[in-house]
Amino acid sequence: MSWGTELWDQFDNLEKHTQWGIDVLEKYIKFVKERTEIELSYAKQLRNLSKKYQPKKNSKEEEEYRYTSTRAFLATLNEMNDYAGQHEVISENMTSLIIGELTRYVQELKQERKSHFHDGRKAQQHIETCWKQLEASKRRFERDCKEADRAQQYFEKMDADINVTKADVEKARQQAQLRHQMAEDSKAEYSSTLQKFNSEQHDHYYTHIPNIFQKIQEMEERRIVRIGESMKTFADVDRQVIPIIGKCLDEITKAAESVDHKNDSQMVIEAFKSGFEPPGDVDFEDFTQPMKRTVSESSLSNSRGDGKYEPKFGGKSKGKLWPFIKKNKPPPPPPASASPSAVPNGPQSPKQQKEPLSHRFNEFMTSKPKIHCFRSLKRGLSLKLGAGPEDFSNLPPEQRRKKLQQKVDELNKDIQKEMDQRDALTKMKDVYIKNPQMGDAASVDHRLSELEQNIEKLRLEVQKFEGWLADVEGRLPARTEQARRQSGLYEAQNTSAVNSCAQDRESPDGSYTEEQSQETEMKVPATDFDDEFDDEEPLPTIGTCKALYTFEGQNEGTISVAEGEMLYVIEEDKGDGWTRIRRNEDEEGYVPTSYVEVYLDKNAKVI
Repeated sequence: MSWGTELWDQFDNLEKHTQWGIDVLEKYIKFVKERTEIELSYAKQLRNLSKKYQPKKNSKEEEEYRYTSTRAFLATLNEMNDYAGQHEVISENMTSLIIGELTRYVQELKQERKSHFHDGRKAQQHIETCWKQLEASKRRFERDCKEADRAQQYFEKMDADINVTKADVEKARQQAQLRHQMAEDSKAEYSSTLQKFNSEQHDHYYTHIPNIFQKIQEMEERRIVRIGESMKTFADVDRQVIPIIGKCLDEITKAAESVDHKNDSQMVIEAFKSGFEPPGDVDFEDFTQPMKRTVSESSLSNSRGDGKYEPKFGGKSKGKLWPFIKKNKPPPPPPASASPSAVPNGPQSPKQQKEPLSHRFNEFMTSKPKIHCFRSLKRGLSLKLGAGPEDFSNLPPEQRRKKLQQKVDELNKDIQKEMDQRDALTKMKDVYIKNPQMGDAASVDHRLSELEQNIEKLRLEVQKFEGWLADVEGRLPARTEQARRQSGLYEAQNTSAVNSCAQDRESPDGSYTEEQSQETEMKVPATDFDDEFDDEEPLPTIGTCKALYTFEGQNEGTISVAEGEMLYVIEEDKGDGWTRIRRNEDEEGYVPTSYVEVYLDKNAKVI
């Protein structure tokens, strides 16, 4: 099956067909290109969708993602982001493996097709030229033959006429002979041209055209194979990302299966638990007695009429209704250790309720629990101004404890950061002292003093918040072991401080004083960061080093080494120019990194 033998006379149709094949290839390239654009657009929309529903940093919405259901949703958003990435991979692979390759192939195909059909037209033009030469030779032979016949007839006519002279007859005879000779020459030329044409025609239809058409056929078959391979690649590109997409979907399924309704319910309790007990029963008031009635301490009338409370620390107290009352909210109840006499009894008259705030302030300051009343007034003022108090006393006990614990943890982190900066600057100062050409050691003194002041301020803040935390911990009922573990960071490091502070803040009669509070704050021990490292295990070795020069370690924390000495590396240079080394179990310290040649173990974990 060959186009050269079967389609020898279909040159024009083959030209149209091969052009159609190139058009199909270009159409397929356009199709794949539009598919890649759709994949990119889809990936972009998925990423925007995932970003749209991501929680905003440092917002209330971010706090809501501590529940298992919302964490599963967050995991779904992250997996959708990876899912979008796989569609971008599809677009990239199709662009490089299909569009790029086929675009180059189409250019090559057009050049090859142009060359083949140029050869075909050239062959056709040659055979047409041969045909024209044959036709010209044939017409010339025909014309010469007719001229020879006419000359012969004229000679015979002149020869038969007796009136014609002999010279005229001879002239006619010579002319007839000349015409006959020209006819013979034209005949020979025509015969030669005919033979040549037949030979050229045979070569044209049995050699040149079949070869050219065979090349065109091979070119077209390669085009068909190439487009088939591209379609296979089109499917393979999708198939390659299916496992990764499957993993993304598996992770979404895993996240969905991790949703724990019991855990979420417990977290709701922890998030909103106030720590108060439900209000007790309302006492019966007998109005049938003629005697003057006494207002019951557990009645709701006082709390609703004058906004005050009378705690009954034996168990039930109407004062604990205050978180649920929308209007005339009284201040929070005093600590459980306070005596019932800490709050004045008796309802207020409307006149008293409308007294200026300054009169209420004077009344509070002249009452027995001065400090507590002053704090209640201060808390009320801060709430009116829309800003919460620093000690979170506007919150229920359990929520207040969590806020205070969170604040203590944040302050401890800030202290650690400041200490890290101080240690780095101290090392830098030591380097400057040893090598003055590297910098002025006095230039870091100002920053070191600032860091020391910041650390001292933060420690005072920690003491203050730990004192408040100890107060709350001392007043809350005993928590479960699970709750203790959840606040383990504070309880593990500050148990002694909490107990001592809670005891010191309480006076023998149950009342609170400012002097005792201040004394307690001084008694609360600051977190001793040095004690945390007393029992730490020695650092593992991460390699060895060789001393290039002798170093006299005269400053604290450094170690002396001799040139050529081999030692163990336990901490790599962190950019401050010092490396921590060990000679034996009792001798370790820092040396300048430029003084040693370090050989780190490949499998060692770098500190």
